[in-house]
Amino acid sequence: MAPRVRFAPSPTGRIHIGNIRTAVLNWLYARKTGGHFLLRLDDTDTERSTEEFAQAIRDDLTWLGLTWDDEERQSLRTARYQQAADQLKASGALYPCFETQDELDRRRKRQLAMQRPPIYDRAALKLSPDEIVAHIAAGRAPHWRFRLPNTGPKSGQAADAAPQPTMITWPDLIRGEQHVDVGSLSDPVLIRADGTFLYTFTSVVDDIDFATTHVVRGEDHVTNTGVQIAIFRGMGATPPEFGHHSLLIGADGHALSKRLGALSVQSFRDDGLEPMAVLSHAALVGTSDAIEPHVSRDELAELFSFDKISMAPGRFDVEDLKALNAKLLLRLDYADVKDRLAGLGIMAGPEFWNAVRGNLAIIGDARHWWSVVDGDIKPEIEDAGFTAAAADLLPAEPWSEQTWSEWTNAVKAKTGAKGKALFHPLRLALTGAETGPELKALLPLIGRVRVEARLRGATA
Repeated sequence: MAPRVRFAPSPTGRIHIGNIRTAVLNWLYARKTGGHFLLRLDDTDTERSTEEFAQAIRDDLTWLGLTWDDEERQSLRTARYQQAADQLKASGALYPCFETQDELDRRRKRQLAMQRPPIYDRAALKLSPDEIVAHIAAGRAPHWRFRLPNTGPKSGQAADAAPQPTMITWPDLIRGEQHVDVGSLSDPVLIRADGTFLYTFTSVVDDIDFATTHVVRGEDHVTNTGVQIAIFRGMGATPPEFGHHSLLIGADGHALSKRLGALSVQSFRDDGLEPMAVLSHAALVGTSDAIEPHVSRDELAELFSFDKISMAPGRFDVEDLKALNAKLLLRLDYADVKDRLAGLGIMAGPEFWNAVRGNLAIIGDARHWWSVVDGDIKPEIEDAGFTAAAADLLPAEPWSEQTWSEWTNAVKAKTGAKGKALFHPLRLALTGAETGPELKALLPLIGRVRVEARLRGATA
């Protein structure tokens, strides 16, 4: 059976480099194995989820080229979640609780004062049917907890059975053998008192219904995975395989969580970064592969392996991403960018692209060099006598890349200037900049008329 994976963002904000890395790893695995990639919008938080954010997620994935095979929305599956909840209630695995948050907080403080684990004491299991009816009649809506299988075979489902150390284990695709002691955890709330379902529950139901075979997500879900495996089993289903990748840290070694707004996919788009630069970084950071730019998604898919993903935190620095973007542009051929250059108003041929691509941080920077080649700029003249002498020595056109060395050799012989004293004033006069593309490539593109005018101090 071909793998079936999913990316499950909540449409409560823009997707960022942290969760796009999860999407990339899932997508690459599906791509490499001929699997199925599901976009699942976890939009049960009706107060914060918006259609605007849902569409933004689709737009960002499309910009990155992460196409999906199907889309599902949790907000449309409430009836199915209720059906699954009824199944768990019927088996006794889901039980009603009536404590308020204040009551739970006071109980937790007492447990801590007595040096006991601050986990739910399952007091609600001791309620009689009449007491449950009385609570509901008094207007107290229950929240529903899933009873974790942590009381041992002898105790069974006895109401007073205390949790015992109970390990749930799985062979993690990235971290190796993992275990979670569900005897040290509170029975999780799966349904709030207002009737809304929590992610821990809805995600399991979805993974069962959509036949998810592999769940690849951040290591902050490891404990949650132990609980969800118990829910899978409680529903009579076989859990999928799980893989938990490390989280990203910033260049300063701290978590990125407080800065994710500035690291959204939209911000990368706005900054003019290439989607393949973002993809290359997201796919390779925190792996044994070098972070290098790749021009196709299939290249990245071929490199993908769970064995390559490190358990150490991946280091993300936006400056590294920008440098990667520049390296990617250097690898792009003219055919790759021809239409985009035209969209920037640059009606240039391959000679121009080959000349300037090594000096671009983003493709939009090409507009500056096009203005140098095809527009009017005000030259910077350091020594008017020197540049005028250089103008007098300009050869006739047509020009080629050899023209630069032939001309500067003539200027050197005439003036005695060499090294920086020869090249620096010529670059300033011709481009108005201290640095830039090789002048042997730019000179034929600028043309003799503009070159001579600039050397003589005219705006041209």
